[in-house]
Amino acid sequence: MDTLILKVVFTVFLLLCMVVRYPHARRNKNNHIISDRKTRQERVLLGGAFLGMMVFPMLYVFTGLFEFANYTLPIYLHVTGMVLLIPALWLFYRSHKDLGRNWSATLEIRSEHSLVTNGVYKYMRHPMYSACWLWVICQALLLNNFIGGLTGLLAFGMLYFLRIGKEEAMMEREFGEQYQTYKSLTHRVLPKF
Repeated sequence: MDTLILKVVFTVFLLLCMVVRYPHARRNKNNHIISDRKTRQERVLLGGAFLGMMVFPMLYVFTGLFEFANYTLPIYLHVTGMVLLIPALWLFYRSHKDLGRNWSATLEIRSEHSLVTNGVYKYMRHPMYSACWLWVICQALLLNNFIGGLTGLLAFGMLYFLRIGKEEAMMEREFGEQYQTYKSLTHRVLPKF
């Protein structure tokens, strides 16, 4: 498939993700935080994810900087990547919408924080992570470049695996038995029906 089409499709996806996140980030900027778990590691992991999922892909799309690291994939994998963008964007949107004022880019608890167990959170505890897993898989399938395409998987994978346990421990401390019951009814990133 034409590389330009794949780059345009992925760029539009990234723009739509920014459109989804912007109002939530803007609104929640004024949340009163009562428990902030941001560590140096958290900042480094978030910075790495930003580089791997936004900066490197866009450098690949708009410059010839990483052309030396291109690879090829069969067309059916490109089509799979394009199709998976739809549930990725929908899940990204729904997880933000369902969280509402409880959303935060970092590990923190705000005043009046509540445990969200409705919407997509009824089926999985971390649908935003699910959306991001789909995102980085699509990135690798659409941007056929070891730097622009695969750094998303590497960077987000590190963020996920080094953060998820801390996030769940924070939620257990905050919501206790209510969160433990919720955990027993859901999986982390895959739906439990």
